[in-house]
Amino acid sequence: MRAFLVLAVLLVVLGGYAARFADKAVVEHPQAQAATADNAAREPVSSGRSLMVDAGRDGHFAVQSRVDGVFTDFMIDTGASLVVLRESDAANAGLRPMPAEYTAVVSTANGKVKAAPIKLDRIEVGGITVYDVPALVLPDDLLGKNLLGMAFLSRLRRYEVADGRLVMEQ
Repeated sequence: MRAFLVLAVLLVVLGGYAARFADKAVVEHPQAQAATADNAAREPVSSGRSLMVDAGRDGHFAVQSRVDGVFTDFMIDTGASLVVLRESDAANAGLRPMPAEYTAVVSTANGKVKAAPIKLDRIEVGGITVYDVPALVLPDDLLGKNLLGMAFLSRLRRYEVADGRLVMEQ
């Protein structure tokens, strides 16, 4: 019985050292850690039809999505009624409104501007997909980042912001 206890203690001690060694073996190079620390936020975590996104250093939530199958970066904006795309990103997704289609007048931080109303077949963010999303296209010089607004968020089961993290569920 005594030999069994000694063996058990020896295995626990060896397991502890093995775990410590394994932790040291997977630690990144210091320069890689510094580069990771410079990133605005950690990668979003998707679990089925939910997504958790950490705020960037600027306090905003940035996500990569697919608009009609094409990868597009967005900033989530609960103050935006619609989804708003830059002309260049809309063109990448095959959406090229003609000048005469810029019929909507919207108020922005820079004043009133003309935008082209469109409808997106689908927007995919993580495991979340929303279909038939109303959107606007603005010239690139008037919009710094694409905005994922309430036309998308209001179609989710829930979204919540707490402690620097956005959670979306469909």
